[in-house]
Amino acid sequence: MKEVNILVPDLPESINHAKVINWHKKIGDIVKQEEILLDIETEKVIVEVPATVNGILLSILKFENEIVYSKEILGIIQNINNIPKNDFQLKNNNTQNITNQNTILKKKICQKYHFSPSIRKLIAKNDLSVSQILKNKKYFHLNQKNISSFEKHEINENVNINKRTIKKIPIPPIRKRIGERLLQTKNNTAMLTTFNEVNMKYIIDLRNKYSKLFYEQNNIKLGFMSFFVKAVVESLKKFPDVNAKIEDNNIIYYNYFDINIAISTKIGLVTPVLKNADNMTMSEIEKKIKDFAFKGNNGKLELSDLIGGNFTITNGGVFGSLISTPIINPPQTAILGMHVIKDRPMVINGQIKILPMMYLALSYDHKLLDGKEAVGFLNEIKNILEDFSKILLNL
Repeated sequence: MKEVNILVPDLPESINHAKVINWHKKIGDIVKQEEILLDIETEKVIVEVPATVNGILLSILKFENEIVYSKEILGIIQNINNIPKNDFQLKNNNTQNITNQNTILKKKICQKYHFSPSIRKLIAKNDLSVSQILKNKKYFHLNQKNISSFEKHEINENVNINKRTIKKIPIPPIRKRIGERLLQTKNNTAMLTTFNEVNMKYIIDLRNKYSKLFYEQNNIKLGFMSFFVKAVVESLKKFPDVNAKIEDNNIIYYNYFDINIAISTKIGLVTPVLKNADNMTMSEIEKKIKDFAFKGNNGKLELSDLIGGNFTITNGGVFGSLISTPIINPPQTAILGMHVIKDRPMVINGQIKILPMMYLALSYDHKLLDGKEAVGFLNEIKNILEDFSKILLNL
């Protein structure tokens, strides 16, 4: 029987580390190939780490909240090709052996670090790992007297007659990453925002006319986002500088159209990618976005869903935002912000009409785009949305 390392999966260059969230197995547990052993969280997504072989979880080397890197060893499995039917007994025997070994090891390390009797009792009672003890100041190098006073303080520290309490938790990796990327944009781009407004009556009438038929044929609702994706793709074709990025002293132009869609999830904002959006139908776009939202809210997004993208669309209108200045998703050149649709009085051919209007915002990097290109690009999106038949006629 050989030992097999449990490794951190390959992480993309844009994601340099991850954090262990929780183990689903304990030392001594029998595991089967492809069974999920633990979850790790990157700044973008939660990744499930499966067992690569059948066997017994021999050791855990990285614990909850520890930072890990690509290909780092998380634990070790004792490989057993054919797990016997009476695996319960096998599990018990191995668990007992491993427990005995851990007990001896803990005794030795407790002596090495001069843990007090109270600490040793705490370790034995709660089956704490030594690394957990060493990383936590409230346990490390405290004598019995200190433990007593510390425990008393711990019990009473949140007690307040006025019930004025605070709660302190570590910043989630995704919030750290969002902050880093926002600062990266601020420090490395000459960002400007241009605004326009679009009359959404044409799109609303089109949806009202065909929404039932669209759902019957495609089993998905016809939303606004698919119209915007199509309008953005057509506009990118006419303004290739928007579908580009600066890399060192070069400008990289893409000959494909991968569109990021900003989605708010329980763990934060993510921007999964519609790859080759120019080849997708309206129903395919709607289904993919719905799938992204479901996976994002259930922690099932994969790293491949989030890597890449040439241009981003974000919709603050779903939260009621009237107007905003979206921040560029680096290393991209621009981002489109959609907003809430509001009935407003508009002057049309000398007459005042009430129309469903939406403000559009395009933030762009002035290092690559001048105002002429940025305004022209946004106007093209507006013109397509106000007369969507132009796409059918290739106008």
